[in-house]
Amino acid sequence: MHHTKRRRVRFRLVALVLTCAFFRASAPRAEPVAVRHTEGIVHGFLALRTLDGAQVASGDLIQLARGDRVTTRLTFRFKDGSLHDETAVYSQRGHFKLVSSHLVQKGPAFKTPLDMTVDAGTGRVVVKYTNDHGEAKVEEETLELPPDLANGMILTLLKNVSPDAPPKAFSMVAATPKPRLVKLALSAAGQDSFTTGSMPRKAAHYVVKVDIGGIAGLVAPLVGKQPPDSHVWILGGEAPAFVKSEGPMFLGGPIWRIELVSPTWPRAQAAAPAKK
Repeated sequence: MHHTKRRRVRFRLVALVLTCAFFRASAPRAEPVAVRHTEGIVHGFLALRTLDGAQVASGDLIQLARGDRVTTRLTFRFKDGSLHDETAVYSQRGHFKLVSSHLVQKGPAFKTPLDMTVDAGTGRVVVKYTNDHGEAKVEEETLELPPDLANGMILTLLKNVSPDAPPKAFSMVAATPKPRLVKLALSAAGQDSFTTGSMPRKAAHYVVKVDIGGIAGLVAPLVGKQPPDSHVWILGGEAPAFVKSEGPMFLGGPIWRIELVSPTWPRAQAAAPAKK
C-alpha cells in the first residue's frame, strides 16, 4: 500500500512538471573556451578506482599535437576484460573546437556496450550498441552541434578556464543508445589541499552537472534517472595539470575515481661482486 501511495505521488509530481514545463528557465548558456595553454605531447599513467580505493582498471592518456590539431586518446583496461576507449580530435586555434570523437565501451563493466562516433562538422552521430536482449542495434542522427562541444575534451577545457570565472556550461553528446545533446553545467567549488611527496599543494575543484534539458530533464530527477554530479581537480599555475576526477562513466553507472599513478619497478637485486 505504501508503495502504491509513493507511485501515485511520483506520478502527480511528473504530471505537475509536464503541465508547468513552459515555466522552466533555459539551461545555462555554454561559452567557447579560449586557448590559454597550448596542448602538446603527453603520456600519462592513470588508475580507475572505486571511492573505497579498490582499483578496477589501469589507464593511459596519450596525446599528440601536429600544428593546431590535437588527438587525445584515453583508455582504461579493466581487470574483468572490459574496455573504455575514447579518442577526441580537436583544434586549438584561438579557441578549442572539437573535430570528431569516438567512444568505445564494452565488457561486463558496462551496462550497455556501445560504440559512438561524433562528427562535429556535419553533426552526424552514430551509436552502435547491444540492447538488453543481446541484439546489435544502430542509431544515427544528424544534430545541430554547437561549437563548444566537449566530448573527450573536458579535462583539457578545465585546464584552460579561470577558476575565478569559469564558463557556465559546456555542451556534450551523451553516450546513450539514442543520441542526445546535453549541457554540462559547470561551477567552481574552491581549492582543495593535497600533497606530492612532502610538498603541500592546492587544486581547483570543479563540479560538473549534467543538464538534460527540456521535459526529459524536468522528469529525470523525479524518476531516478538524473546522473550524479562529477568532480574534477586541476592543479593551476604556469603548466596546469589534471589531478583527479570522480564521477560515472555511463548512465546509471557507479562513481569511479580517476587518479594519476607513478611507475613501479621490481625490487632491485643485489649487484654481483666484481671479479678480481
